[in-house]
Amino acid sequence: MEKVITFGEIMLRLAPEGYYRFAQARSFGATYGGGEANVAVSLASLGAEAAFVTKLPSHEIGQAALNSLRQFGVDTSKIARGGSRLGIYFLEKGASQRPSKVIYDRAGSAIAEAARSDFDWEKIFEGAGRFHFTGITPAISPGAAAITRDALEAARKNGLYVSCDLNYRKNLWPREKAGEVMGALMPFVDLCIANEEDAADVFGIHAAGSDVSAGAISREGYKEVAKALSRRFGFKETAITLRESISASDNNWAAMLYRGGEFYFSKTYAAHIVDRVGGGDSFAAGLIYAGLKGFGPQESLEFAVAASCLKHSIEGDFNLIAADEAQRLAAGDGSGRVQR
Repeated sequence: MEKVITFGEIMLRLAPEGYYRFAQARSFGATYGGGEANVAVSLASLGAEAAFVTKLPSHEIGQAALNSLRQFGVDTSKIARGGSRLGIYFLEKGASQRPSKVIYDRAGSAIAEAARSDFDWEKIFEGAGRFHFTGITPAISPGAAAITRDALEAARKNGLYVSCDLNYRKNLWPREKAGEVMGALMPFVDLCIANEEDAADVFGIHAAGSDVSAGAISREGYKEVAKALSRRFGFKETAITLRESISASDNNWAAMLYRGGEFYFSKTYAAHIVDRVGGGDSFAAGLIYAGLKGFGPQESLEFAVAASCLKHSIEGDFNLIAADEAQRLAAGDGSGRVQR
């Protein structure tokens, strides 16, 4: 399989025990994660060759973040070192009708202050066939946006297949800025991945008949969203995850893929959530892996949705499943019975 390169920020995740609120916390569990890092770990766990590119400080916390990737088989040899700090995010896990909350402490992180000269994309892309990024990375700083543009130009020059998860984050930038910056990057993208809200937040493309806050998803409305995105930017594939939020603890999880003028819908899973952070990233990784394996469109979609469904049962950002686990679930084995 072709090597996949992902580029973004990995952060220190600090979370209270269990479902404690921030105000109750007397200690915080420390793990690591971030959109593109999550994709790289998911791909490596599935059996693909994946490298993560970022900039990390040279001190022990930066090394701990790097080690968290290495232990799951991600190639970290292309990571630049330097800068003063690692970004942090605090997570309060929601339950029942109380939503999860995220607080960022990432200003001035090593990747936010990285220079374009820190990355030799021609060298980074040697032997690679795919490149993945998300809308989070250009939102980190103007410098990170410029580096992303450099990467995309080099990816196009070297014939890589590019995927992007729009991943709009209102705490990082306003909708208008996101639309301006991401709109200039989209012509480099082959596979665009979005959720129920991203297309509306970033590009003002709304799904008729859907109300995300009420958990109402219109399949026909999202067909129009996928077609509109593809017409505007020329994507070869557009995928939209369809999350019906019954509560913070229970979601119905499915997705749609638009490829070659045809629409494909996955089966829907009733997911009881242990940790939903990284759910979209695991879906992206599943689609990328399926593409590397040459799966057809329906098989690709079912594999990706099954992989991401399983992620909702795993603590932390990373989706630590093997490919055969996703394949078993996609084939209908969702009983949860002990495997002996």
